[in-house]
Amino acid sequence: MENIQNLIAKDLLSIRAVFFRPEEPFTWASGIKSPVYCDNRLTLTAPAVRSDVENALAETIRREYPDVEVLMGTSTAGIAHAAIVGHIMGLPMGYVRSGSKDHGRQNQIEGRLEKGQKVVVVEDLISTGGSVIEVVNVLREAGADVLGVVSIFTYGMQKGLDRLAAASVKNVSLTNFDAIARVAAEEKYIKEEDIARLIAFRNDPSDESWMGGNK
Repeated sequence: MENIQNLIAKDLLSIRAVFFRPEEPFTWASGIKSPVYCDNRLTLTAPAVRSDVENALAETIRREYPDVEVLMGTSTAGIAHAAIVGHIMGLPMGYVRSGSKDHGRQNQIEGRLEKGQKVVVVEDLISTGGSVIEVVNVLREAGADVLGVVSIFTYGMQKGLDRLAAASVKNVSLTNFDAIARVAAEEKYIKEEDIARLIAFRNDPSDESWMGGNK
């Protein structure tokens, strides 16, 4: 079987869930200029890709977190993936809101979760790691034993790696920035010489000197 990193990279590129534009960068909400735009929600509207992603997530969870009892999706991007993978694995699932509801039971965790249950968090992508760490902290405060995180894609940014390590959070991603850059060049989405520029961005997003290359 084809390497999962490459398979998922090809899938995401084929539906432009990860789209490279080094010559005309995107602007993130933070103001950072980026040569890549990620929208893994598009996997949900592409049945063949969705099947690859959800089955790979299930296989990864079985391999990395064999003791898992409950899946918890991040709000909102991880919810659908947690539900589909939960169905595949026959596991209960829920999700964690970005904040408590202001009505009803004022839940932040949706779905039944008992103290001590072993939980895996399902996320769509990891950049700086801040949002998924917040989810893990909410679950830990509720008494869950969070085994770790599974995600579709990670940038592999040092800030994110450092944050996850400091919070003692394990993350396993199906594919990563380096793999997608390599496959993008192989599949002619970008030029071979663009790879160095993309990696330079990943290594230091605040340094925009990569935008001056190959123009």
